[in-house]
Amino acid sequence: MTRKERYQFVIDYFLQHSPEAETELLYDDPYQLLVAVILSAQCTDKRVNMTTPAIFERYPDIPSLSKATFDELFPLIKSISYPNNKTKHLIGMAKMIEEKFRGKVPMTVDELIQLPGVGRKTANVITSVVDRQPNMAVDTHVFRVSKRIGLVPQTASTPLAVEKELVKNIPVGLIHKAHHWLILHGRYTCIARNPKCEECGLRPACNFYNAKIKK
Repeated sequence: MTRKERYQFVIDYFLQHSPEAETELLYDDPYQLLVAVILSAQCTDKRVNMTTPAIFERYPDIPSLSKATFDELFPLIKSISYPNNKTKHLIGMAKMIEEKFRGKVPMTVDELIQLPGVGRKTANVITSVVDRQPNMAVDTHVFRVSKRIGLVPQTASTPLAVEKELVKNIPVGLIHKAHHWLILHGRYTCIARNPKCEECGLRPACNFYNAKIKK
């Protein structure tokens, strides 16, 4: 199977079996999603969703969060991984949006990565989820799944290299959705240890599975 055929198989499969894939983070607006994504770094979406309601109740918008103190915010996120840094990042993020972006969450990757706690992956998530921009966030799941299947070559050794390969080969109108396809597949089926190959519908196109059965 050529790489082009592999991409088509994977896309057709997900269009049929997961046409409405979306983030599992709970949010009502771009501000809430930005807070949730910053908190989700090296933390489960489930834990984030348990934590954010109290944050949004006390800090319902960017202006209120920008006025928070470390000692006020920290107790609300202490159950999240790296709470010290994330507390500082959230307050700094809100202050910068107030001061530099007139209180509105920016919607370009270049602007978003200026914010504390926001790297390229987070910026890609925000722009693809909120604005459906053709940006591909590469987390550990996307990195693992895309290489196992064979969507990207094994020589693609960085998240940015994987991102560029995926964006180059997935139709523009599907990139924002393909991000969720790959994340959810990695979270529930193509897990890091003991992937559930026997129940995976991508087996005919998967390099990892086909190499395994040849052993």
